[in-house]
Order: sequence, then structure tokens, then C-alpha cells
Amino acid sequence: MHTKLLMNVSAAVMAVIGVAATFAPQEMLERSGAHAGFPAVLLVQILGAVYLGFAMLNWMARENLIGGIYSRPVGLGNFFHFAIAGVALLKMVLNGSGRNAAIVMAAVIYSALAIWFAAIVFTHPTAKTKSAE
Repeated sequence: MHTKLLMNVSAAVMAVIGVAATFAPQEMLERSGAHAGFPAVLLVQILGAVYLGFAMLNWMARENLIGGIYSRPVGLGNFFHFAIAGVALLKMVLNGSGRNAAIVMAAVIYSALAIWFAAIVFTHPTAKTKSAE
């Protein structure tokens, strides 16, 4: 498994979402059809900070053996994030309330990253799985 590539991709996805949520929360809420009032804007900005923090964590850990015991928490955190959000997005797509292209694309990306992290976290790591070099 190419953990360096996985960490780069997940860091990029989270950074894009984090920057958008931090600097354009009203636009994100309006585009989703939600009311862009004060509490919702604040929550989206806080969520953006979480995404940027997670993106930085993934970027800084990209050289580590993610399936190993020292970086296992990083891998598990990423797996749970992508798996839970992926299931929520897939549920939204399947029940018909999230049929727009952005929701479908997010569901596909999140599900793919959840499967990739599951493959890394729940298999035994070897030294050659460290990077895609």
C-alpha cells in the first residue's frame, strides 16, 4: 500500500474543505440550502479549523509507516472520519435527499478514502508499504 500517496491525497482533500469552510462558510451554507445564520456560520468555521488541523496532521505524518504502532492512531482517526462521513453521505445519496453532483462526488471520495485507510490500518504493515517512492 502506498501510504505516502494516501496521506498526501487525504491532506489535500481536507485542506480544500477546511479552507472553504473557514473562509466561505456563508457561501457553503447557502449552496447547501441551509440558513446562513450566526450559529451555523460559526459551526462551519470551527469545522473548517478541524479539517485544516487534520490536513496538517496528515501532511506532517506522510513519511511515517501509517499501519505501524506509532502512527496507528493517525490511521484510525482518518479511517473513522472518512468511514462515518462516507456512510452519512452515501445514506443521503441513496435516500434521494442528496442527489446533486457535489454530494455524490463527496460520497465517492469519502468512501474511497475510507476503504483505502481500512486497507492500511487493518492489514499488517511492511517496510515497503511506507511510501510510493
